Amino acid sequence: MAPNDEDMRRRDTALAVLVALIWGTNFVAIRTGIDSVPPFLFLAVRFLVVCVPAVFLVRRPALPWRDLALIGLFTSLGQFALMYLALHLGMPPGLASLVLQAQVLLTVVIAALWLRERPSTAQRLGVALGGAGLLTIAVGRGMSAPLLPLVVLVLAAVSWAVGNVLTRRAGALTGPGAGLGVTVWSGLVVPLPALALSFVVEGPTAIGAALSHLQWQAVASTAYTAYLSSLVGYGIWNTLLSRHPVAKVTPFAMLVPVFGLVAAAVAFHERPNALELAGGLALLAGVGVAVLRRRGGVTAPPPAVPADASPVLAVDVEPAAAPAGEPAHLAQLAPTHGAR
Repeated sequence: MAPNDEDMRRRDTALAVLVALIWGTNFVAIRTGIDSVPPFLFLAVRFLVVCVPAVFLVRRPALPWRDLALIGLFTSLGQFALMYLALHLGMPPGLASLVLQAQVLLTVVIAALWLRERPSTAQRLGVALGGAGLLTIAVGRGMSAPLLPLVVLVLAAVSWAVGNVLTRRAGALTGPGAGLGVTVWSGLVVPLPALALSFVVEGPTAIGAALSHLQWQAVASTAYTAYLSSLVGYGIWNTLLSRHPVAKVTPFAMLVPVFGLVAAAVAFHERPNALELAGGLALLAGVGVAVLRRRGGVTAPPPAVPADASPVLAVDVEPAAAPAGEPAHLAQLAPTHGAR
């Protein structure tokens, strides 16, 4: 007998929480991997695993190669290279899972400047609240540790936000499975540049040592981040978005930093100081204000998520004057994985 609606709701709620758990703990998995493998080399290997063999199984989106390359450059290469570097420089993974949510607010700002899409009053309030939270985190971080990892992580959030707007501008999300196609095919731009960065920054000696003395933790971390966090996590999330209104699914992404902080506390005994915690709560509140929707709003199909653990958080914006080819409706701008 087919499950009733109540059973379906319970099952899908459990799946949404599971995805948030996978994506939140992914920051700990990344940190474990870069403890034994240089960050840029680890990034190159991860995206090689993400894209192969998936690129032979997933249809390429109906987008010019230039658009796919630009989306991959900012959404995957720029975001993850900077995020991995921030973790390598000492950014705590739990706090990183929280700070990276600034990309939602940055997406609103960049879309307003670039696409001339007018943010709502709630989104303006969310950006202001989130900005105050980031500033509070910076003050708290500066009291106990260098600010450089935090600055690098914020730049990762900026890169992700630019990728979100590029995805929106390209109109990449059309048809079932298009988001996964954008994720896989745009990810092809990552391995070679990441490997080149590894040769220049980390050096052939470090690369040779890491590959010749590959530890099981690095292998497990790669498998977790590539398969479980990126492909499985995104596959479930995309399915949920196809079954339910986006406004009912995306709030579960707010659980990602909660799971990230708990996982980091268990794995690394990470304890944010009072100012970092207060700033994180303000940032998360700002994201919550920005993603909450009024009832009856019209939404577009959900954008792609990158091969990462980070959540999809849809952001409605009101276009003041849509560019040529852009529909005049509420648009969703979301992270397109993840770590993430």
